[in-house]
Amino acid sequence: MEFFNSGLRKNITSVHPAYFIIGGFIGIHNVKYYYIFLSLIYILSVLGNTVVMTVIIVDHSLRTPKYIAVFNLAFVDLFGSSALVPKVLDTFLFDHRYISYNNCLSFLFFCFISLAMQSLNLVALSYDRLMAIIYPLHYHVKVTHRFMLFFISFLWLFVITVTLFAVGFLTRLSFCKSVVINSYFCDHGPLYRLACNDVTPNYAIFVFATGLILWTPLVFILASYCRMCYALLKISTSKERLKAFKTCTAHLSLVAIYYLPIIFVYCFGASIHPNTRILSLSLTHVIPPMLNPIIYVLQTQEIKESVKKMLKFRGRTKIATKN
Repeated sequence: MEFFNSGLRKNITSVHPAYFIIGGFIGIHNVKYYYIFLSLIYILSVLGNTVVMTVIIVDHSLRTPKYIAVFNLAFVDLFGSSALVPKVLDTFLFDHRYISYNNCLSFLFFCFISLAMQSLNLVALSYDRLMAIIYPLHYHVKVTHRFMLFFISFLWLFVITVTLFAVGFLTRLSFCKSVVINSYFCDHGPLYRLACNDVTPNYAIFVFATGLILWTPLVFILASYCRMCYALLKISTSKERLKAFKTCTAHLSLVAIYYLPIIFVYCFGASIHPNTRILSLSLTHVIPPMLNPIIYVLQTQEIKESVKKMLKFRGRTKIATKN
C-alpha cells in the first residue's frame, strides 16, 4: 500500500487526485483461482438472466405484472454483473489498478444503482405476492400492468436520484493523503475514509441511503410476509395453505440469497480479516445475479413450462430441417 501511495503523492492535488488505485485482493494466496471463479459466475449470470428475459419476452402467457418485475430483476442482475465483474477482472487479473477520479465515481454510481435496484425489486415482487394471497379474487384489479410498470419506473427514478446525490456529494471531499482504495471497486465507505476534511456529512448520507434502499425494503418484506402468514392461517385446509405458500418460495429464496450474506458482513465485518471481508463482500455482489435466474427457472412452474416448450419447439424445428 505504501509503495502505491509514495509513487503518486507528487501528482495528487489538494482537492481531487488525478486517479485512485484499487488495492483489494492484495496478499491473498492463489487469488487467480478466485478470478477464474468470478469469470464462471459472470458467464452463468449472463446466460441465466438472458434466458429468463428471453422466455418472458417470447411467451405471451408470461406478460403479467409479476413477470414484469421478474424481467426487471433479470435485467438489473445482468446490468449489475456487467458493470462490476468485467471491471474487477480487468483491474486485478491484468493489473490495471489505476482508475481516474471521474471513472471511479462513474463506476461507483452504476454499481450502487444495480445493488439498490435488486433490493427494491424484491419489494415489488413481495407486494405482488402480498396482493395475490390477501386479495386472490381482486388481484388482477389491484395489480395491473400499468401499476407494475409505473411502480418499477418509480423505483428506477428513486434509485438514480438517491445514488446521484450520494455519489455527487463525494466531490466535496479533499483527498490529500492516500489514494489506495482498500476494496475491490470504488466503494463509498473506503473512498470517503481517504479524505482529509470532515466526512461527517458523507457518513450521514451513507447511513441514510443504506437505510433507505437496503434496510427499509427488508422491513417491508418481513412485514408483508407476516401479513401473508396471518392470511394463510385463515385458509381452512392445509393443502390450500401449502399451495398458496408455494407461490412465495421463489421470492423467499431470492430474499435470503440477497440479504443473509449482507447481514453477515454487516454483523461480523469488523471482527474478520480485511481480505476476508473483501472476498465476502464481492461474493454478496456476484452470487445473487447468478442464482436468481436458476431459482426462478427451477421453482416457478410457468417459467419451467415455457422453457420446456421452447426446447421442444427447437427440437422439432431441427428434426423438420433435417427431413
